[in-house]
Amino acid sequence: MKQLAHPTSAQSAGGIGSQPRIVLVEDDTLFRELVETELSVQGFGVLAFSDAESLLAAGDVASSADAIVLDWQLPGLSGAELFAELQRRGIDNPVIFLTAYPLVENERRAFLAGAADFIDKTRGFDVLVRRLNLVVNAAPGARVQRRLERRGRLLLNPVEGRAFWDDVDVALTLGEYRIVELLARRSPAHATYREIHEQIRHQTGAAATEDECRLNARAAVRRIRVKFDACDPAFSQIENYQALGYLWRSAEPAND
Repeated sequence: MKQLAHPTSAQSAGGIGSQPRIVLVEDDTLFRELVETELSVQGFGVLAFSDAESLLAAGDVASSADAIVLDWQLPGLSGAELFAELQRRGIDNPVIFLTAYPLVENERRAFLAGAADFIDKTRGFDVLVRRLNLVVNAAPGARVQRRLERRGRLLLNPVEGRAFWDDVDVALTLGEYRIVELLARRSPAHATYREIHEQIRHQTGAAATEDECRLNARAAVRRIRVKFDACDPAFSQIENYQALGYLWRSAEPAND
């Protein structure tokens, strides 16, 4: 197990001149080593454990960390059970969950328990690094819990770029997610073909003709509709707007 020295009273975790200290609990050896390596490259100091029991037996390691990263499914005590035990012991350091099973119900449980985030492992390390930077650089006492955006039956995860319809992951690409997010946030107003085109290209001021913007936008919306249709054959939220662009129909109540 990789070990880091404990911070002294003169140089506490996260202090000036020190690396942000991250505690990682992950039972998959290869993935644990990959996370350690990536976070170390990004300037974090990482102390890693393979299970909950090892962390709980390690004294004040958890309480001295700037953030704690937990696998949701651990052998023995699960990540959720470990989080509850840390809270019972009065350790309220920010906790971020990693999971290979990003079910919406688990995500809700994590946030209700007070987690700072709940991240799908397949989304890449950049999401984790971005969230850790927000957590360790937050003002003392500030909560930086990431919140999902509910818009009727649509649920948006802005950090990971994921969209859910009736709590089913629509499996959008990042560009497709940006289009859906644009339309949903703009509703009931419309987004133009060019604005949608720019979400695909992820840039503004693109040197594209109006015809090119219209064709690209229409092709992207067709792909998006196919994915929503796979979740709900009656899906009809995205409408063409007077040959100028598209709009997202006003939010509907979520299914019970």
